[in-house]
Amino acid sequence: MDKSKNPLKVALHGMEERTSKTMVMYLQGPCRGAAVVVNDSDADVDVFDADVAGIGKLMDEHRARKPRRPIIALSLRDGTLDHVFYVKKPVKTDDMLATLDKASALLKKNQSVSAPTAKDSSVQPIVEKSENANLKSFVLDNDERKKTAKHQAAMQLNEKGFNAFIGNVAGIDVNDPKQFAAARYNPKDYFQGHVESAFKISREQGEIMQLNSSWSPVIIFPHNNEIWLDADDKQLRAFSGLVIANTLDGKISTTPLTFESSSLSRSLDKFHSMDAFLWKVACWASKGRYPISIDLSQPVYLKNWPNFTRLLITPHALRISALLIRGPRTLANVAEVLNIKPQYVFVFISAAYALGLTGQARRESDALLVQSTEIKANKNKGFLSRIMSKLRS
Repeated sequence: MDKSKNPLKVALHGMEERTSKTMVMYLQGPCRGAAVVVNDSDADVDVFDADVAGIGKLMDEHRARKPRRPIIALSLRDGTLDHVFYVKKPVKTDDMLATLDKASALLKKNQSVSAPTAKDSSVQPIVEKSENANLKSFVLDNDERKKTAKHQAAMQLNEKGFNAFIGNVAGIDVNDPKQFAAARYNPKDYFQGHVESAFKISREQGEIMQLNSSWSPVIIFPHNNEIWLDADDKQLRAFSGLVIANTLDGKISTTPLTFESSSLSRSLDKFHSMDAFLWKVACWASKGRYPISIDLSQPVYLKNWPNFTRLLITPHALRISALLIRGPRTLANVAEVLNIKPQYVFVFISAAYALGLTGQARRESDALLVQSTEIKANKNKGFLSRIMSKLRS
């Protein structure tokens, strides 16, 4: 039976808010949805942080109110209570899954025995005293699931603010066709390359990872498609634009994190979508240039429409997407057809390429299609109108 379709309902107790949120992500991610966090009144199992001061009394109170509900305690020490399932910290996924199975088996056993009625029971609910006020049950509602940086509306740049926000490369006019050969960059020379590599490792291994550098560490949560970084966009923009090849490469590494070490108190406004984060990092590394792996003589195509509701929208990004979604074109051709500066095409392709949304067309028929296709202004406008209508709906 697929546990993710019939997850165990658990309530979290004695945990700080941010630790509880991390526990929610842990159950959904590494534990593959074997359990889901719910309101205390709807739970089948109680999960406690047993290392919090005063937690013993809180556990006894819950035990008194719900004598047939299994209890799981997360602790640095070995437990001594017979009626409690202990999971040693730092929590390992196999241990947690095994304990959830034991709790589920006990729950089924208890449910087969008739529970005492309220009339017959001598157990009365105990009201929490002020000393345990901070050790309360945790319920994650829809608003608490949202992280500001992840769910905020997209930022849209106009042409006037582009250079100030994205930056430029001294000594190169990326809009001059004669300098196109020099208007390229290698993502591996920048922070972007290390972010891409860390994301790939984290996703392939399904582990929470930390990207270490001489700057602030990036915590990667692959199961939730999120990262955490204690820095603002101004700081990230500055670091993303630095050439770190042969200078910081030896100081940059990726290390796995245990659930315990990744569940430290973290400000919610520092969470970002992995895709939105990498998109911005690529824009700031690009500075209006195109990736070295793109051949300017060959057309590129767009695999999927970018999620512009969450991404930094560079000038004419919607028009570029609308044109490329119809078929492959060279970057110079896109700029010519749309009558825009090549740097706007280059930066868009850099970000889309980093997310795997674009590819290089190599077939002869693709090149012929690009060379022969003309798009008139009124036809292009009508297509864009249809696209925008769909986005609004």
